[in-house]
Amino acid sequence: MSTSDIPAGFTPVSNAANWPEGLVIRAERPEDVDGLTVLQGLPKFRAGTLRLPYPRRKDVEARVSQSSPDKVSLVGILGGNLVAAAGFARSAGRRGHAASLGMGVHDDYSGRGIGQAMLGELIEIADNWMNLHRLELTVFADNAPAVRLYQKLGFEIEGTLRDFAFRSGAFVDAYTMARLRM
Repeated sequence: MSTSDIPAGFTPVSNAANWPEGLVIRAERPEDVDGLTVLQGLPKFRAGTLRLPYPRRKDVEARVSQSSPDKVSLVGILGGNLVAAAGFARSAGRRGHAASLGMGVHDDYSGRGIGQAMLGELIEIADNWMNLHRLELTVFADNAPAVRLYQKLGFEIEGTLRDFAFRSGAFVDAYTMARLRM
């Protein structure tokens, strides 16, 4: 990634002092499709999602091309590599105060603070730009690092979804978690 990828006067919406050095978080772009396809195919990344192995580029491209003012899709770039993806979509109608989020970090870059930086940006946008009251997510119960990160940033476990999904030959539980802005 070159400095031309960073707009002049670029300032993150949250406190970038907590970001890993060199990390750039920006809006997802159509040219990210190849990087996102690779990311979604990584074993550890995929294990934290409901995605099947071997993502198809055309499916990723179709999702990236769907824009909406109620959807935020970010990517994390480090050393020219797409290392994370995160986003949320606002609910409609009487649930317009809430949004569901999802995120993941490249297998080779986990544990470096990238997930915290990505989630921090989403929270900042949700709280201070979109006036969302509730952020919610589902996380596999065996993904202890993700659960700790979410709890660190104010999410609470609201319930356990037993046998939520079938992964690697077995059913796995998931937690439903939410963060309420007071």
